[in-house]
Amino acid sequence: MLDAPGDSAIGQKYIVCNADEGDSGTFADRLLMEADPYQLIEGMTIAGLAVGATAGFIYLRSEYPHCRKVLEKVIFRAEQAAYLGDDIRGSGKVFRLELRIGAGAYICGEETSLLDSLEGKRGLIRFKPPLPAIKGLLGQPTVVNNVLSLAAVSTILAEGAAYYRDFGTGKSRGTLTVQLAGNIKRGGLVELPFGVTLRELVEDYGGGTASGRKARAIQLGGPLGTYLPESQWDVALDYEALAEIGGMLGHGGIVVFDDTVDMAQQARFAMEFCAVESCGKCTPCRVGSVRGVEVIDHLIAGTQREFNLALLDDLCDTMIEGSLCAMGGLTPHPVRSALEHFPEDFRR
Repeated sequence: MLDAPGDSAIGQKYIVCNADEGDSGTFADRLLMEADPYQLIEGMTIAGLAVGATAGFIYLRSEYPHCRKVLEKVIFRAEQAAYLGDDIRGSGKVFRLELRIGAGAYICGEETSLLDSLEGKRGLIRFKPPLPAIKGLLGQPTVVNNVLSLAAVSTILAEGAAYYRDFGTGKSRGTLTVQLAGNIKRGGLVELPFGVTLRELVEDYGGGTASGRKARAIQLGGPLGTYLPESQWDVALDYEALAEIGGMLGHGGIVVFDDTVDMAQQARFAMEFCAVESCGKCTPCRVGSVRGVEVIDHLIAGTQREFNLALLDDLCDTMIEGSLCAMGGLTPHPVRSALEHFPEDFRR
């Protein structure tokens, strides 16, 4: 990005903050922007100065009206104090920042769809390459990062890279910000070094289920994350360990289900979510998710079980291999995990 040339006639580069926090049970971005918005502004400004970008955008989900008011106020104050604008604190450096509001589309959490939305278009996935760092917003080099990444910049510069690196384990460095939601006694935000286990978070920090019943499944990583049975709750929460069991961390959303949950219905929900939220650009995601709902309905009804199991497996392979982005590519994971770990729910 630093070496990427802007259009010769424009010479413009951009910093874009993805604040379209749409995953199930996630709210870390909202809490940070409402509690310490200047940390995000500072991080974006530093990023802009580092790569030669003079303009930035915060793309905020429309469902955060209070956060919108906070950001509008602090951006104005930062401009008045010359921490944003055409001459940052007398340095001669330029960085302007604008707030843009999303239109409630989950798919705009994907960086290229977000850029289309920023340009006033319908949010559709773009083919890659070129990457946004080469050809992004309005065809110019663009850095796209999430709220937590950009907000961490000022801490790393203030305390040093070693300070940040000493948190965590293996290749997963820094702190892990997880959000406890679903059937949980004490929901909320927990920030810890990488390496803590799901069981520790749910039982020690979350206090177990709100219903008082035994927990049965935990979904980690948003609506496209796998459903983990109790046998996998002692895995360390870092990128490498989760990848080994087919899981993902995503934005750190943890949704807990007790033993009354119907996992066949949860698998159906994953497919239906994709059908509703798909941008429609690629066939595997647009059509595959709709057909997936139908096949799962047949399984639940007990219709041609073996045939429909094989059909669902082929459909999942097609979505994983053929989808343009993670929307269709990851949807099969919660479906397959429900089938693998909770097969009895598909025989009722």
